[in-house]
This record gives sequence, C-alpha cells and structure tokens, in this order.
Amino acid sequence: MENYSRTPKLTGIIHSTESFGSADGPGVRYIVFLQGCSMRCRYCHNPDTWAFRSDESYEETPEETLQKALRYRGYWGNRGGITVSGGEPLLQIDYVTELFRLARQQNINTALDTSGSPFTQNEPFFEKFNKLMEYTDLFILDIKHIDDAQHQKLTGRSNRSVLDMAQHLSDKNKPMWIRHVLVPGYTDDETSLKQLGEFVRHLNSVERFEVLPYHTLGIYKWEHMGIPYTLSEVKPPDAGQLERAKNLLGI
Repeated sequence: MENYSRTPKLTGIIHSTESFGSADGPGVRYIVFLQGCSMRCRYCHNPDTWAFRSDESYEETPEETLQKALRYRGYWGNRGGITVSGGEPLLQIDYVTELFRLARQQNINTALDTSGSPFTQNEPFFEKFNKLMEYTDLFILDIKHIDDAQHQKLTGRSNRSVLDMAQHLSDKNKPMWIRHVLVPGYTDDETSLKQLGEFVRHLNSVERFEVLPYHTLGIYKWEHMGIPYTLSEVKPPDAGQLERAKNLLGI
C-alpha cells in the first residue's frame, strides 16, 4: 500500500477576537488576538497571551478566520477591516500573511499590531516579512523605549529589531502608526522622549504618532496567574504628564 503524505493545514493559534474594535486601525475593525509573545513587558495587560498555547486558545485556518470576520463586514464602511494583534503576530507570520492575502482578494483593509521584536533581516524570516508587507495596509508599531538598556529592563528584549523594523517600513514607504506607552518613572524621562521623537520624525511613512497612558486594568490577570506584578506602585499619568510627553516628543 502506498503511503500518501499530507501537507499539514496552515493554522493560527488564536487567543480571542473582538468584533467591533475601534482603536487598532482606522474605522471599525474585526481584531484577531494571536497567542504567544517573547516579550515580557512589565506593564503588559494581556500576560495570558505570553504562552504559545493556553487552555482557552484554539486553532483555525486563515480561511476560517476570514469567514468569521466577514459576518461583520457591513459595519466596516469604507475605512474598517481586519486587524491582527497579539500576543505577537509576527511569531505566526505564515498564518497572518495568508489571512491578509485572502483579505486583499476581497478588498478588505488589513492592519498588523506588533511590537516588532521578532523582526530580523536574516532569512528565512526577512523574505516572509517582505511578502507580508505586500498584503498589509497598515503597521501599528509599539516602541516601548528608545534606549536599548532601558528597553531590556522593561521588556526582557532588545529594541534593536524594533527600530530596524521601523526603518525598513519607512524605507519601503509602508504606512505606520507609532505608539508609545507612557509609564511614569520608566518611559517618561526627558532625554528618552526627545530621542524617540527625533527617531520618529526621521521616518518617512508615519501617519500617526500616539502616546498611550499606562493603566492597571490587567493587574488582575497577573494575580490570577500567580505572576508578581513589579509596577504596583506606579500610578497612571495625569493629563499634565501626558501633555508634557507630547511636547517633548514633538506631537
């Protein structure tokens, strides 16, 4: 009897979805949160997405994801579409690329919300990333800290790949939103904010630069998972702190 091998189905490991997202890309979005992240941000509000599998996660093909999303297409208007977030979506780049390719065939706007940490110009990742760029209308990139040493203390990872990815997207003129979370005492010093503002100003394709206030809404997840939360003494920034940061960033 002949042995016919089957190619495994391409699937993504999904943490959850949101049907009517309004903050992660233009218009109303169907948001897919993928499972798995290699960063360990000390203020992460979704530590339940760190592991690459969980009791609540599930697998589905890009085709299945698209069919679920299309149920809500009537609410998207001319600007909405599909956003893939995480976790870290670049860790499942094959799934995201195929989902966005299928979405492009139906003229659906696509956005990728990423920390940029897995980015590298080494192969085979770089070729895959350039293919993903072809089908991605918007990259939403979080820059946690412009200083590499401080970035490592805050996230457990270097920021070199993050900044390299931002520069590559700029060189290719791919639309970007840049986000920076303002954590009092950690990401709000004058020198770093000015350096970050200068870096972003030299990028060619940034359509929006946002400061997001640190919040404590995810602490209960840390407690539930038994993970010590090391920023419990930090309070969210007030309006004056946010305005100061915007001025230093030049936005």
